[in-house]
Amino acid sequence: MPELTPSQTVGPYLRLGLDWGVDGPAVVPEGTPGAVRIAGIVTDGTGGPVSDGMVETWQADPDGRFAHPEGGGSDFRGFGRSCTDSEGRWEIRTLFPGALPGEAPHLDVSVFARGLLDRVVTRIYLPGHPANADDPVLALVPAERRHTLVAEQVGEAEYRFDIRLQGADETVFLDV
Repeated sequence: MPELTPSQTVGPYLRLGLDWGVDGPAVVPEGTPGAVRIAGIVTDGTGGPVSDGMVETWQADPDGRFAHPEGGGSDFRGFGRSCTDSEGRWEIRTLFPGALPGEAPHLDVSVFARGLLDRVVTRIYLPGHPANADDPVLALVPAERRHTLVAEQVGEAEYRFDIRLQGADETVFLDV
């Protein structure tokens, strides 16, 4: 009978091989027309900052298309990676995603942090978008918890999306 090996969490050494430095959060270059900043704080179950986490985002381009290795898709990278700082802060600079067939515009999000055996997955929806009302994934979330998936607009081209790993007002995570 094979021996079982102990489980391993994903942290705390994310920066050794996964930190892309200044290129990670820059889905689009500085000064790109229509660029927006999405930023927030990752907190643990006690409300304390997760200082050694990583947030990855993946999204369609503004026309709702993804890059494809065989061509026919978009040239838009669509992928961002931001390590949290000592205060748990993360951020990306990107463009608004376009809607996918039958879905509201959104960013897919993976969070890696100490104590997690695997990443946790969620989505960021844009506040006030009319397609949010008909999004099938958002519709599965109880109405009183949907706000944990919707970014807050804090400036003309700035949004805040805090990620709470546990506890009161925990972010809704998806079973993927």
